[in-house]
Amino acid sequence: MKHMNSEVKEERTSNKKRIDLFLVPIVLIAAFLNLFKIWTDEYANAYYTAAVKSMLQSFHNFFYASFDPGGYVTIDKPPVVFWIQTISAKIFGFHGWSVILPQALAGIGSVLLLYVLVKRTFGVWAGRFAALAMALTPIVPAVSRTNNIDSMLVFTLLVATWMLFRAVRTAKFGWLLVAFAMIGVAFNMKMLQAYMVLPAFYVFYVVATKITWKKKIAFLTTATALMLAVSVSWAVVVDSTSADKRPYMGSSQTNSVLELAFGYNGINRLTGNTSVTGSSHKQPAQAQQQTASSETKQTSNSNAESSQSSNQSKSSSSKKMQAPGGGNQNGMFNTGNPGPFRLFQKGLSDQISWLLPFVIFSIIGLFAGVKFKGPYTTKQKESLFWLAWLLPVAVFFSIAGFFHQYYLIMLAPPIAAFAGAGAVALWSMYKQRNGWKSWLLPGGILTTAALQVYIMSPYVSSIGVAPIAGVGALGVILALVLAVRKERKNAVTNYLGVAAMVVLLAMPAYWAMTPIIYGGNSMLPAAGPDSSSGMGGPPSTATNSKQSGFNGMQPPGSSSGNSSSNNQMQPPSGSSNGGQMQMPGGSSNNGQMQPPSGSSNSGEMQMPGGSSNNSQMPNSSSSKSSSSKRKSGGMNAEVNKKLLNYLTKNNTGEKYLFATTDSTSAAPYIIETGKPVMAMGGFSGSDPILTVSKLKAMIKKGEVKYFYLSGMGKGGQSDVITWIKENSKEIPSSKWQSTSSSSQQGPSGNGTLYEITLK
Repeated sequence: MKHMNSEVKEERTSNKKRIDLFLVPIVLIAAFLNLFKIWTDEYANAYYTAAVKSMLQSFHNFFYASFDPGGYVTIDKPPVVFWIQTISAKIFGFHGWSVILPQALAGIGSVLLLYVLVKRTFGVWAGRFAALAMALTPIVPAVSRTNNIDSMLVFTLLVATWMLFRAVRTAKFGWLLVAFAMIGVAFNMKMLQAYMVLPAFYVFYVVATKITWKKKIAFLTTATALMLAVSVSWAVVVDSTSADKRPYMGSSQTNSVLELAFGYNGINRLTGNTSVTGSSHKQPAQAQQQTASSETKQTSNSNAESSQSSNQSKSSSSKKMQAPGGGNQNGMFNTGNPGPFRLFQKGLSDQISWLLPFVIFSIIGLFAGVKFKGPYTTKQKESLFWLAWLLPVAVFFSIAGFFHQYYLIMLAPPIAAFAGAGAVALWSMYKQRNGWKSWLLPGGILTTAALQVYIMSPYVSSIGVAPIAGVGALGVILALVLAVRKERKNAVTNYLGVAAMVVLLAMPAYWAMTPIIYGGNSMLPAAGPDSSSGMGGPPSTATNSKQSGFNGMQPPGSSSGNSSSNNQMQPPSGSSNGGQMQMPGGSSNNGQMQPPSGSSNSGEMQMPGGSSNNSQMPNSSSSKSSSSKRKSGGMNAEVNKKLLNYLTKNNTGEKYLFATTDSTSAAPYIIETGKPVMAMGGFSGSDPILTVSKLKAMIKKGEVKYFYLSGMGKGGQSDVITWIKENSKEIPSSKWQSTSSSSQQGPSGNGTLYEITLK
C-alpha cells in the first residue's frame, strides 16, 4: 500500500512539471491532420447530419436520435455521439464542420491520452513515439475528419483505459467501477464494438492487482454488472416506451434497440448476414450493397479538391494484387478476403498495418524471458493489456463477414502503444548488446520497410516509384548499418536509430495527409491516394459540390447532355480488372454494372437510394468547378430546388414535405430545409415500418400528400409502394424535375413524383 501511495504522489508531482516541449509539435501535427479544411465538407455524412438537424428541433427528437424532424424513424446507432454533435451544432451553429468538430477533437485527445498512458510506465520517449504513431496512423485522421462515430468511440475507450490503470495503481474499487461504466457509455455510441476491449480489461485487472481471487471476482462481477446496466439503460427506456409515442428504431426488424444492438450492429457484422427484410435466406455480405449499414448505403465519394492527371487515371495494375499466401484483393468495400493475412491485403494494410512488423518484433522483445507464473513487471503487465486489446480485435477483422475500412481505428491504440514502447525497449536491447535480442531492432526495421514497399506498390502510378524505392533502400541500408555497428556506441549510431524511425513513419505520414490532399470521403472514410472514392478507386477530379454522388455520377433529378455511355458505367481509373468494373464480391461485368437480382429495371444499374443509372462515372478529364464547398453527404446528396419549390408551394398543411423510400433521398432535404421528410423504409428502405393501413390513416389525417418513388429501396414495403402507385396521381416531371446538369438536384435520380389525397 505504501508503494501504491508513493506512485500516486509521484504522479501528482509529475503533473506539476512543465509541458513536454516535444509533445507540442506532435499535438500540432494531430490538430492539422484532424482539423484542416473540415469546413469544406458541407454535408459530412448526410445520414447522420440530417439526424443532428432533426435533434436540434425538439428534446423528443434529441433523446431518440430521430433521423427526421417528424420523429418517424431513428438512425441506426445509439445516441450519445449524436447528442455531442447536436450540442456542438447548438453552440457553433449548424454546419458540416460543427458536427465533425467533436470527432476531430476526440482524435487529438486520443493522441494525448496515449502519450499519458505509455509515458508513465515505458518512459517519456516511448510516450512521444506512441503519440506520434497514433497521430500518423492513416485511418485515425481519416475517420476523425468526419461525423462518423469511431473516433469518439476510441477516445472514450482510452479514457476508460486511463481509469483502469489508475484503479490498479491506487487499488481503489471506485476507479474500476467508473472504467467499466465508461465502456457502457461507449456501448451507447456503437454498441457491441465497444466490448472488443473487454478481454484486455479483464486480463489486466486479474494479472495486475494484488488482491485475493475472491475479491478480484467480486469486483469484476460488480463492475461488469454496472457496465451492462449503463449499456442497456437507453435501450430499456426506448423499448419500454409505447411504439406510437416514439420513432421507429431504424434498421431493426422488430422496432427494438436490443435487436439492433445484438443483430444488425452485433453478430451480423461477424457473420456477414445482411439480408434484407423479407428475405428467407442469408445473403453473402459481398453481394449486399444496399442494406448493409448506414455507412454502406452512402457510398458516394466526397469530391476531391485537387485533381489527378490523366496519367494517374490509367490502370496502375492490370494484374490483381495478391495477398501474402495468395488470394486476390476482392471483398466488399475494399476489405479483402477473410484469412490470417487479411490485414496485410490491399485496402486494409494501407489504413492500419504500416508498423505491424515492428510491433511484432516489439512484442517479442517486451515479453522475452517472461515466465507464465510470473512475477510480472509493470511494463509486462501493461504490455499484456495492449496485447489483449490487439489480438482479439485483429482476429475479428481477419474473419469478420462485414465491416468497413474505418472500423480499423480500433487497432490504432495498441499498435501505437507497442510502437512507442517497443522502440525504446528494442533500442535498449540493441545498445546493451543483449544477445539475440539486440537483433530485434534491425530486424524490425528491415521487415517493416519491406512491408511498406509492399503496401505502396499498387499505387505506383499515383505516388511514383521514388518514394517506394526510397523507403525500401533506406530501410535496408539503415537496418544493415545498425547490424554492422552493434559493437559501437557513439552519436552516429544514435542518429541512425532516429533516422530509421523517421523512415518508418514517413509514408504513414503521407498517407495520413491524403484526405487533405486528395479529398476525403465522409461516408466511407479511408486514407490513401484514392481516399475520396470510398470503394478503392482513384480520387475524383470533381470539386463541385453539385457533382457529388457515386464517384461523381450525374446528379439526381437532372438530365445530362454529356453522357456518352448509355447505361454503361466506366470502371474507376486504376481498376485492377483490365477495364472491367469490379462488383462487390469480385465479379466483373465486362465494363457494365448489371442490375441487382430481382431488379425490375432491366439493363440499368440501380444505385442505393433507387436511382436509375443513366450516366457514366467520371474519368480523369471530368470538369472542375470553382466551388470550395463539398456536399459529400451520400449518393446524390443534393437538393432539387425546382422540386423543393413545387412541394413547398403546394403544401396545404401536411406534416411531411414528401415521403420517399429511404434515407438517402430524404437526408439532403432535411439538412437544407429542416422540414420533415419521411423515409418510409428507414435507412435503406427495408425497415418494416409502414403498412398500407397506417399510410391510409396518415394521408386521411393530412400528414403526407407527396411521394417520390424510384426503382429500388423497396425491401419489405413493396405492398405500400404498389398501393401508392395504384391510388395516386402522377405529377408531370416538367413541373418539378430539373433539366440542366448544372442545376441543383432532386432526391434520387429518374424517379416519379406522386400525389395522393384521400377523402
